[in-house]
Amino acid sequence: MDLKGQDIVIFSLFRFDAEIESTSFFLAKQFARENNVYYFDNPYTFSDLLKKQNSPAYQKRRGYFGLFSDKSLKLPGSTIEIFILPILLSIHFLPEGKLYRGLLKVNELLIRTKIRHVLKKRGITDYIFINSFNFHFPGVSNTLTPQLTVYHCLDPVFGDFNGRHGTISEHILVRNADLVICSSKQLFLEKSTVNPNTYFVPNAADLKHSRRALNPELPLSPLLANVPSPVVGYLGSVDHRMDFSLLEYIAGAHPDKSFVLVGPVYGDLPESIERTPNIYFPGKVKFADAPGVIKGFDLCVIPFKKDEHSATVFPLKLFEYLGAGKPVIISDFNPDLADFTLHAATMCTSKAAFADAIQECLENDSDERRAERISVASHNTWERRASDIAELLARALRRLTNPVT
Repeated sequence: MDLKGQDIVIFSLFRFDAEIESTSFFLAKQFARENNVYYFDNPYTFSDLLKKQNSPAYQKRRGYFGLFSDKSLKLPGSTIEIFILPILLSIHFLPEGKLYRGLLKVNELLIRTKIRHVLKKRGITDYIFINSFNFHFPGVSNTLTPQLTVYHCLDPVFGDFNGRHGTISEHILVRNADLVICSSKQLFLEKSTVNPNTYFVPNAADLKHSRRALNPELPLSPLLANVPSPVVGYLGSVDHRMDFSLLEYIAGAHPDKSFVLVGPVYGDLPESIERTPNIYFPGKVKFADAPGVIKGFDLCVIPFKKDEHSATVFPLKLFEYLGAGKPVIISDFNPDLADFTLHAATMCTSKAAFADAIQECLENDSDERRAERISVASHNTWERRASDIAELLARALRRLTNPVT
């Protein structure tokens, strides 16, 4: 890794103890091997406080919210310092406009004040500031003095919640950053029109974690205990990306197989999906227990819709499936994925092709194919991605600290 001995501040949309570990925290762990990492958790609002004050996550954070507290949380075996930001005003419900933007500046001032206090207490003056997809707060780095300001763009920003203020806010972030890093080619193409210092670094997998599914002694997840085999599985959020018409079609084409979608369900499921007897939604699973779920899948699928939004998605689960040696079938929601899977995953352009591929993959799997999938995944690890991003950060630092005259 080209980046060594640096102080790195990561302000993330993703909480350090989320049920599904995030890109932000994967990278934070990699950077922390040779750098000092200060991870500022996504802040709670007063609305969050009312809803979650009795939750284990909130209780874990009690005593750490203080504006002028520099107490940090640490995870076992990790050198990352995790800071809990002060509780903020609940303003997201407001319409876009002067009132919202004015109150947003108050919230950003609170965030900035705590970051500045933590850095001052540690005597840190030269540091890298990474906004890891926390597009809700575009002005946090204003009046801070990092050597390098980075925006890490991980998904498209749209919809009733994120798009309400996020589209405008993210544009500000992209425009003002010294460096923009995107997780898909489509995002790169979009952001590079705003900021020429934009680069594409795709998502990856925690191969050590996903390979646990290969351990014959690893018990299967109890979520799959009463599910008939063979199991066609999906692990992740069930949300706006899911092509339910495709899911219904392939489940109808294979009534002898169980289609299991493990993860949180956002929004209402179509009635036709709920009525399909061989489609199961067993619930969420902790990140630590995910290998036991994947082990129980005979075949892994990513049946996403093909639209302008999904074309920007580079799913983490793709290489997690491959790293576990599982056959993988995906819809052609993002054709660029073929460049990284090297035909180790089957990409289908129609419902019929997807249904046919299920049978083919189950009938013709082999040790040779499993080895090929694991090999492809081994070239798409967080270690490699962190190294690629570290090189970009180091080059940007040199560009800014030693400008050509």
